[in-house]
Amino acid sequence: MTEISPLRRRMIDDMTIRNLSPATQRSYLHAVTKFSRYFGRSPDRLGLEDVRAFQVHLVSSGLSWPALNQTVCALRFFFGVTLGHAEIPERIA
Repeated sequence: MTEISPLRRRMIDDMTIRNLSPATQRSYLHAVTKFSRYFGRSPDRLGLEDVRAFQVHLVSSGLSWPALNQTVCALRFFFGVTLGHAEIPERIA
């Protein structure tokens, strides 16, 4: 079995504490993984401008609005809750 990074474990714990459904947890983890892979860096080394650039990429690639919204919610959760960054706005756009 693959070892889980401390950052991923912390996000899973944060989602569990807040009683997010298993489907939402999988979706959020997938979104943060895609975000990290897009930039080739750990997501905790990325910031708001990177989130905006990723959002532009997703819109340009034709991602549906509901899927885009879920990705933005996942990133807002990751930055706001897991990392505790207060500067992430309620709406990222």
